[in-house]
Amino acid sequence: MDYKDRIYGEVEISESVVLELLASPTLQRLKGVDQYGYLPGYTIVPAGGFPGGPVSRFEHSVGVFLLLRKYGASLPEQIAGLLHDVSHAVFSHSIDYALRDGESAAKQIHQDDVFEAFVRNSGIPGILRKFSLDVDYILDENNFPLKEKKLPDLCADRIDYFLRDSVDIGVMDKATADDFLKHLRAENNIWFFDNLEIAKKCVELFSEINKKYYCAFDDARMFAAVGGCVKYALEKGYLEKVDLFTTDNEVIAKIKNYLDDEKLKLLFARMNNEIEAKNNPADFDQKIYCKSRVVDPFFRNGEKLKRVSEVDAVWAAALPEELKPKEYFLKFER
Repeated sequence: MDYKDRIYGEVEISESVVLELLASPTLQRLKGVDQYGYLPGYTIVPAGGFPGGPVSRFEHSVGVFLLLRKYGASLPEQIAGLLHDVSHAVFSHSIDYALRDGESAAKQIHQDDVFEAFVRNSGIPGILRKFSLDVDYILDENNFPLKEKKLPDLCADRIDYFLRDSVDIGVMDKATADDFLKHLRAENNIWFFDNLEIAKKCVELFSEINKKYYCAFDDARMFAAVGGCVKYALEKGYLEKVDLFTTDNEVIAKIKNYLDDEKLKLLFARMNNEIEAKNNPADFDQKIYCKSRVVDPFFRNGEKLKRVSEVDAVWAAALPEELKPKEYFLKFER
């Protein structure tokens, strides 16, 4: 199978187990789940972005697989990377704000909470067993330290969405993404850069996209609006929880069937960015917390690895505050 990725270029995928997984309904569904949440309400993503349309969870999932393969991860770890987002609900992390309140929503871990049960109830285990792969081993993320690590470490998931989102949104160009990959290394289950300069550039650009996108006010408004609309639709029975594991367009179509409900119509207008909202601690209806994503990567320093914070006192002082969720005080005009 010839596959053209917008970060890693043209690649050949020939592993039979990977081809069957890619063709499965479970993976194919992710083509209908937007990486960013709900694009019509997402004013920060510029018109155009990547040529060829918006970024989907499918594209990101394949990207994590390709990154792990590029840097010599085992086939089981590559597969774990490919599968890591299959349990994402529609509108990606926005669903956390429909199902959770307050700071718990900012953890944005709904897909992690349901991951194992979702995979076990899909066709994925049958495909893995067909190729003599241990389902329990694949589902245990502790077996795959290159795929996933906690912030502020680099991991395959974090590296891919950083490069992919940054190029799409315009924080960096493709040449800069290529330069990061040129200087990126993976040894002894640790991702690192081969020099301090490129590691500091990663810190800088990751911080930029975090402020402009991952935890910006526009995102808080989107999370609140999508979460509020979906939550109300679930409460009224217009949506069922099973609908959350279809596609964005299927859920939108169901919501549109009930827009004679004036409250749903208002919430849907908010979701579609048709109603202004303000951030005002003195006059608000809802507190919204956004997960903050910043990194403190390792770099090679002689024969040793060091973190940027070990040699940059300014970043060391800023990092604890930068990692905290960002709080907004939201009020829609109506």
